[in-house]
Amino acid sequence: MKALIIEDEKAAVRNLEALLGEVAPDTKIICTLDSITDSVAWFEANPAPDVVFMDIHLADGSAFEIFEHVRVGCPVIFTTAYDEYALKAFKVNSIDYLLKPIGAADLRRALDKLEGLRHTAPTQESLSALIGQLQRREHYKTHFLIPFKGDKLLPLAVEQVQYFCIADGVTKAVVSDRERYTVPCTLDELADSLDPERFFRVNRQYLIARSAVQDIDLWFNNRLAINLKVPTDGKVLVSKLRVNEFKSWFAGR
Repeated sequence: MKALIIEDEKAAVRNLEALLGEVAPDTKIICTLDSITDSVAWFEANPAPDVVFMDIHLADGSAFEIFEHVRVGCPVIFTTAYDEYALKAFKVNSIDYLLKPIGAADLRRALDKLEGLRHTAPTQESLSALIGQLQRREHYKTHFLIPFKGDKLLPLAVEQVQYFCIADGVTKAVVSDRERYTVPCTLDELADSLDPERFFRVNRQYLIARSAVQDIDLWFNNRLAINLKVPTDGKVLVSKLRVNEFKSWFAGR
């Protein structure tokens, strides 16, 4: 498989190259570009690759501008730190939309989808389902405005949150520096408004981010005890009934 990478962050390029080496070692990266100008020129002068991995925010603007200047006749997998462009990405022959930091499971799932599309033409039903999925993703909550010091509102991005928990009867958002902020909604409301690919309700007291998990202990009675990167006040236990669901969620299946 021949792949083109359009990405202006060198660290992100190295990470993607390493993941491709792990997940799809037969992939040949034919070129790496970091701007709209270079990308347009490349597509005008070269045959289309099998797939393009494309960041949205490039050195000289939005990657969507590429499609305004040249026809991209191959599947595109967007790789970005922002989740608000999913529906727009679908309109320019994107087959998947991976949020940074990208994990091996995310990349493997996208490449499996690419392989599937090679053998089956998408039906109207499957296209409608995909549009619906992307529209739902666009409506997941991405930021909070947190009351702070009486007369201020503090912007808090969802991606900063390691976990939400109930403490002293109120909902707290805990971030990587161990700061806690009171969130004016319940865990049930949060579970309904946050992207379920990123957050999991492990029990009545905790809603955790996948990226916050440090390791997992096998616990009594076939349960799991999750150790988070930001320490908690007590054990974060997954009930026996939710263990399989948690494992599937964490593995990205």
